[in-house]
Amino acid sequence: MRNYYIAGNWKMNKTPSEGAAFVKELAPKVAGAKVKVLVAPSFAALQAVGDALKGTNVLLGAQNMAAEESGAHTGEVSPAMLKDLGVKVVILGHSERRAIYGETDQLINKKVKLALAQGFEVILCVGETLPERESGKAVSVTLGQLSAGLKDVQAEEMKNIVIAYEPVWAIGTGKTATPQDADDMHKEIRQNIGSLYGPPAAEAVVIQYGGSVKPDNAKELLSMPNIDGALVGGASLKVSDFEAIVKAV
Repeated sequence: MRNYYIAGNWKMNKTPSEGAAFVKELAPKVAGAKVKVLVAPSFAALQAVGDALKGTNVLLGAQNMAAEESGAHTGEVSPAMLKDLGVKVVILGHSERRAIYGETDQLINKKVKLALAQGFEVILCVGETLPERESGKAVSVTLGQLSAGLKDVQAEEMKNIVIAYEPVWAIGTGKTATPQDADDMHKEIRQNIGSLYGPPAAEAVVIQYGGSVKPDNAKELLSMPNIDGALVGGASLKVSDFEAIVKAV
């Protein structure tokens, strides 16, 4: 039985003090939630937010991670650094990392394998752009990213993998895939994982939807059979909105 999983990706928002104040307000409001809840602050806010989350049911995640363990990599943050801060989960392959910062499938796959080896849970993001969808390539692009991101990942490691389907054209635009469109792609992803790792892995994997999830559309999206949660952007920056999405399950 898959457990619903709501993750908030703050992106480049909230200072350390703002983030700490936010989770101190949020945590009591979602304390009784029967779903998995995560917030992913910026690197700079991880310490303050992690300290504020101690003793709560809200997990601490990172928005990215270096592809190397240590060394001359100016501006990068290593797995050991994240682990020391109490980070349990890393988001990898986000569309903004791919589109703005040029991260390739190969680099993302390297990060995925390193994160798993270091004991992290990975939220692997996949999804198509609007031109790719309009040209009929949505499924092939998304499944291509999925297969490349999971290259050489072993079946036993899949228990630590969450997939986030994020149609790039719906991120921060106010546009949202219809619940049926989103569920259709989640079904394709689940079937692809089944072909790679077998039906039990496909049935067990949690697949989040990410693309302008808001309190007013969360319930309908989360009621679909293959949508197991949400990777929330803008709506995760307001306590009442994020709380409403958690409670929409």
